[in-house]
This record gives sequence, structure tokens and C-alpha cells, in this order.
Amino acid sequence: MKYNFDQITDRRNTDCLKYDFAGEWGYPEDVLPLWVADMDFPTARPVIEALKEQAEKGIYGYSDSKEDYYQAVSGWYERRFGWKTKKEWLVKTPGIVFALAVCVRAFTQPGDGVMIQRPVYGPFSRVVEDNARKIVNSPLILEQGRYYMDFQDIEDKFSSGSVKMMLLCSPHNPIGRVWEEEELRRLENLALAHHVLLVSDEIHSDFTWEGRRHHVLMGLDRSYEENTVICTAPSKTFNLAGLQCSNIFIANKTLRERFCKEMKAVGCDLINAAGLAACKAAYLYGEEWLDQLKEYIFENILFLEKYCRENMPKVRVIHPEGTYLAWMDFRSLGLDQKELDRRIAQKAGVWLDTGTMFGEEGTGFQRVNTACQRSLLQEAMDRIRGVITD
Repeated sequence: MKYNFDQITDRRNTDCLKYDFAGEWGYPEDVLPLWVADMDFPTARPVIEALKEQAEKGIYGYSDSKEDYYQAVSGWYERRFGWKTKKEWLVKTPGIVFALAVCVRAFTQPGDGVMIQRPVYGPFSRVVEDNARKIVNSPLILEQGRYYMDFQDIEDKFSSGSVKMMLLCSPHNPIGRVWEEEELRRLENLALAHHVLLVSDEIHSDFTWEGRRHHVLMGLDRSYEENTVICTAPSKTFNLAGLQCSNIFIANKTLRERFCKEMKAVGCDLINAAGLAACKAAYLYGEEWLDQLKEYIFENILFLEKYCRENMPKVRVIHPEGTYLAWMDFRSLGLDQKELDRRIAQKAGVWLDTGTMFGEEGTGFQRVNTACQRSLLQEAMDRIRGVITD
């Protein structure tokens, strides 16, 4: 079927975090929200039908998954990424941020160092600090409009012995990098050499652009399997975040047992029944929708870049290689972060994610969610243009 991604779905008054809680977060009630990473598009029709079928049964008791669920998930990763998994590796969780917190608690001790690479998705910092671990930051390097890992800095900090685990964002949110195979191999080899466990958040893996290929870290070499945790979910790909269903792959049996024990310690051992149904339907029947969606979102990204070149030349979009999030550089305007945020939110009435949410390295930046109707994206940019070019 042909999907119409230009059609606007009214999400207001649906208890939607993105649209209905502006006042609680200190924003104008009529703000145009392009912040949190969910999409303004209804999910694939087969997913909707699967949820309708489940709802009509009228019984919503305890549920779990069987072989068909695993086949749907593993089949997706084999078809799309050439990665063959094993059933025993799979652990289901109610979200990737939850899984990251479980990893921190299960695989490190209070006071241990956990490496992150700022600017990076805010919850990476929270799950470390809130669990009394120490953040070891290896800032990414921005050169000529593209970010790079600082491998010398990583090696120096790994070799100190204080770093026990690293949280990797792949593809990277918010900068949109799709890490190349050579980069991932170099990182994993350093981790192995210094006994640092790698936990890779690959939730954005289905969104890569212009021939870029996402590499599942664990799938690059058999020697990496015992030292890597892969975190996946259908939530970003199919707009299912509210159904709280993620798939975590842990090949190392000892680590997997520790992870599961920590989950049980917090009383989590079953997953949302609707999430299981939606995930299975998405991975079995959702590819047609996704392929059309990606074409639309990439056109949004190109639109945003062209708009800025032609109308806000001092604002630079860091060209995303992956994700549907764009990292916008406002530093040439000479505004401090507080004034930049005020103009965009209060004067323009547009809700973006302020760059400092991702660490001090994000000062002068904003993250914009391009997974919306193009008319909304243009309206948002028109509003922003009006408050930074006057």
C-alpha cells in the first residue's frame, strides 16, 4: 500500500508527552514540538491490525513470547544487517534506557568508571550518575562538519584501569554519525585489550542515509561476542515507544545471567503484551512502510538543510548519516545558550531539545526531530527564522 506521510494526525489531548505536557515543562501551551524522538506518523498498517486483533480479544493477562517472536526479531536483523543471532542471547526489556541502567548495575560497582562520548543522548549520563558510578567522558571531535571518536583519548582513559564499561551510541544521537566498520573494530579491540565491556545502543540502526551501512557491533567478529551487549528495539523504527518492548542480545552466558538477575531484583520479568504483538508484526510485515517512511524523512532532512542555507545561513545543520534527528549549530549567532533557548521556545514557540541536554559539548546547538510532516517542519523553521534574523 502507499502511505501518505504528509497527512497530519492530531496528537493533542491524547495524553501525548510530545504535545500535551508543554505547560508542565515550562513551554507555551501552543508550542510546536519537534523535540522528543517519537514520530508524528501512524505506524505501519499491519502493526495497527495486530494490535486491534489483540485488543478485541478482551483479555490482557500475563504474556510472554515464543519461537515465532524470536524468528521475527532475528529474521529482521539477518535480512537488514546480515547479523545472525542465537535464541539464548535474547533478553526482552521494557525499554533500552532501562536496559542500560540494568547493565550499569549488573556489570559495574559503585564508583566504577563508565565511559560515554558527549554530546550524547542525555539518559546515558543519568543511568551512570543515578547509580553512583563515575562518568568518564571522551568528547567527540567536530572537524569540518563531521564528528569523530578521539581514539587516543579513549585508549588513555581505558589504560588507566578505572573504566569498566562503555556505553556506545550507534548510530549516534544527536550528531547523526553512522560509525564505520574500521572505527567500530578499533574501539572494540581497545576495549578487549583493556577489559572494558561495550554496551551498544543501536536503537536508531534502521535509519541510515545515502548508502551508509549500520554495522551491528557484535556481528563484526566472533571474538567480540563475549565482550559486547547489543541493545535494540522496534520503537524508533516503527513509532512504538509507548509500548515498551526492547530486545537485548547478550552472548556471554555469565553476563546474561547477571543481567537477568538484576532485572528480577527490581521485579521486572514480563513485557507488555501489546509491545510483543506490535514488535512481531512490525518485523514480519512492516518493511514496505519503513522503506516509504525513510524516503520521506530523508527528503525532510534535505529540506531542512536547504532551508537553512537559503534562509538562515548562519545556522549550520550537521549532515546526519543516520537517525531522523538533526543537530543544528547556532554558534555563529553569538548568543549564549539561555538566550538561544529563550528565543526558540518563548518567542518562536518551537520546542526543540537544547544542546546542553547532551553535555556541555552541545552548547550552541539544538536537536530537531525531522520525523514529522514537512509542513510542520517548515512552520517550525519559519518561526525560528523570525526570531534569529530580525
